[in-house]
Amino acid sequence: MAGKWRLTITQDFSASHQLRNYGGKCENMHGHNFGVEVVVEGDKLDEKVHYLVDFKEIKRRTKDVLERLDHKHLNEVECFTEINPSSENIAMFIYNELKDTMPDIVRLVEVSVSEKDSSKATYWED
Repeated sequence: MAGKWRLTITQDFSASHQLRNYGGKCENMHGHNFGVEVVVEGDKLDEKVHYLVDFKEIKRRTKDVLERLDHKHLNEVECFTEINPSSENIAMFIYNELKDTMPDIVRLVEVSVSEKDSSKATYWED
């Protein structure tokens, strides 16, 4: 059985949102410093450097996606005008935007989004 490697990068962005139909305080506009984790995996290391992929490549691609959300009111961002910008939907959005942009040597495993350190939502596809 061959081994695999998983790499995880973390980034963050700041934004406001409102959870429609929530029935509580979160239905009002409020903001978060969202934490984002992106996990990729692969089974072959680069022959020269002996790494799976440079962390900065994954960070750069993630940053490009997060720029579209950072310092925005998420309910007004096109992808969230109909669906709630919940942590779950934000994680799915980031995953879908990243999955076809990863270097060929790795596969996107999952994306997690947290509104605070004690809670996070993770999205992945089988």
